[in-house]
Amino acid sequence: MKIIFDTDIGNDVDDALALGLLHALADRGACELLGVTITRSDELAGPYVDAVNTFYGRPNLPIGFIRAKPETDASKFLLLADARDGERLRYPHDLKRSSDAPDSLRLLRQLLVAQPDGSVVMVQVGYFSNFAALLDTPGDDLSSLKGRDLIKQKVKLLSVMAGAFQTIGDNNHYPEFNVYKDIPAAQKLSRDWPTPIVWSGFEIGIALPYPAVSIERDFRFVTHHPLAEAYQLYSPTPHERPTWDLTSALYAVLPDRGFFGLSEAGTVTVEVDGFTRFTPQANGRDRFLKLDSTQVGRVREALVQLSSQPPKATGK
Repeated sequence: MKIIFDTDIGNDVDDALALGLLHALADRGACELLGVTITRSDELAGPYVDAVNTFYGRPNLPIGFIRAKPETDASKFLLLADARDGERLRYPHDLKRSSDAPDSLRLLRQLLVAQPDGSVVMVQVGYFSNFAALLDTPGDDLSSLKGRDLIKQKVKLLSVMAGAFQTIGDNNHYPEFNVYKDIPAAQKLSRDWPTPIVWSGFEIGIALPYPAVSIERDFRFVTHHPLAEAYQLYSPTPHERPTWDLTSALYAVLPDRGFFGLSEAGTVTVEVDGFTRFTPQANGRDRFLKLDSTQVGRVREALVQLSSQPPKATGK
């Protein structure tokens, strides 16, 4: 499984855990990580991703960065990219600032062009900004194909953490964060994306809180771990953070392992307030993840075991 991971890393810590999970699956030979693209416009987002990639022994994994208006809110944990123990970086990495990374759209086209037809699974766990913009990219020196045609040729599936497809509390009309942060992009992608999409709604991650005891114990094989430290900076234990983004990553790589159920086929549309409406439709492009009581324990344990798995190799 060839994976491209698109993230708004820095907003919530589940992005970091999802990246670690994908590295663990790559170490097991279950997938190949092609690259990471970032939708949070923060100069420390790229360096933090590079630090995590280096920690997992993939210091040269390509990183792409969005060119957008900078975020106004400071991340609680991206500062780990600059953390030092004495004069040395705690988490070694080469990328000094996100803006030094290639443009996300250029990198996405480069990665897709290099892969066999129908072989790539794209995983989106943040804003829709990068993948929606990719649809409109023109042909270039990499390929004469426009973005939508290139996606149709190369991509097998889009696994996206976004939306809500069940009642949240007592709210039947819940606009989810990843959608309402860039509603025009979400509307465009939901309207124009040419391959199957599987959506992991807000309700899935909420049902699978990450065990605090794992953060406190399972990462002790090293003195400093970039995921556990990020978690404690974002939401210290005993808080148990929902695993929204991890669910889309897990499904993307292991869709046939029975971790989740799937809805009937249909069409997802994004309304003006960011609400995702699912309409059943025979042969529809979209499905969303479902989770029953017998799956919860199994999925939660899989997320823990993969997220805390020691790296096979390290770039440190």
